[in-house]
Amino acid sequence: MTVEVRVPALGESVTEATIATWFKKPGDAVAVDEILCELETDKVSLDVPSPAAGILGEIVAQEGETVAAAALLATITEGAGGAVAPSAKAPEPAPVAAPAPAVAAKDVEDAPAAKKAMAEAGLTAAQVQGSGRDGRIMKEDVARAVAASVTAAPAPVAVPRAPVPADDAAREERVKMTKLRQTIARRLKDSQNTAAMLTTYNEVDMSGIMELRNTYKDAFEKKHGVKMGFMSFFVKACCHALKEVPEVNAEIDGTDVVYKNYVHMGVAVGTPSGLVVPVVRDADQMGFAAIEKKIAELGIRARDGKLSMAEMQGGSFTISNGGVYGSLMSSPILNPPQSGILGMHKIQDRPVVVNGQIVIRPMMYLALSYDHRIVDGKGAVTFLVRVKEALEDPRRLLMDL
Repeated sequence: MTVEVRVPALGESVTEATIATWFKKPGDAVAVDEILCELETDKVSLDVPSPAAGILGEIVAQEGETVAAAALLATITEGAGGAVAPSAKAPEPAPVAAPAPAVAAKDVEDAPAAKKAMAEAGLTAAQVQGSGRDGRIMKEDVARAVAASVTAAPAPVAVPRAPVPADDAAREERVKMTKLRQTIARRLKDSQNTAAMLTTYNEVDMSGIMELRNTYKDAFEKKHGVKMGFMSFFVKACCHALKEVPEVNAEIDGTDVVYKNYVHMGVAVGTPSGLVVPVVRDADQMGFAAIEKKIAELGIRARDGKLSMAEMQGGSFTISNGGVYGSLMSSPILNPPQSGILGMHKIQDRPVVVNGQIVIRPMMYLALSYDHRIVDGKGAVTFLVRVKEALEDPRRLLMDL
């Protein structure tokens, strides 16, 4: 019996994926749930497990190809027999259930040249009207869709790369951007083009938090099984400030402002593939230990490329810690459609004046980038001051001051 291997559900707003790596080749024996290939979307990487035990037959989609949700990837011949007969089994038409969605079949039948053209133009099949048989999308259909979009809304023309001398070109390497990197680039530029982004700065004396950590870190870890870091203090401080300045936790929807009576805190994490922002949901209802555990779990899953789509959606505010890389000062870019992002930076001993005396204190610069369309300067400064006050005197968090 032949079993189909199809692209799994990709999640909300994700319509296609690129095949990054095949771990098996036709004729290989596979076990149930053994990983066959890895897919790369514009948000996460996904492993495709084998739905049955048997012999891998035809691989329909090769490495580097872009495939839609539910598209056919390969076939498996169930059972241990026929291990060396993939060529005989490959031509067999894969059985398709009668109620199979027409969209999935159409995705598979689109012309290969059209698929490539759509990927290069950043279009999905839903944005192109196919003129071929049964709505099959042809290359010329993509060209028409691109021309129509340009006519409707002319986009800024990309500046061509300056000519490079032949001896320099021979020492260069051209690598196609990953789906994740393309999405990061597009979203960050869209954020700059859409939001009226402004950044306000302050600095915080970290000696209060550092003293508290030194006093309780051993007892905290012994009881909760997780180390007491700085992120839980910043998350709690931001949740506290967002209650006072709710517009920083809101977003614009057309001509409406959507205020959120919850805090889904995005925590930016650097990975080998790029920056991702997993979300700590209902962070305002969590204690320090629960926040530390959740951030540690999400950080490990992010670096391993194992985050699910749901774990990166729905954030209402974001914290980005450039200090772990040594950044002393920066202006973070908004994570749309959010209206605020807090940038943390390196803790550095600096001379400050306290009660008329010059003393050395561990100081950190804070940066709040916000959407000036709905957050006024007063609200932004108030938010950052409340975060500073809570961090410099953590007891305020316990007493909700």
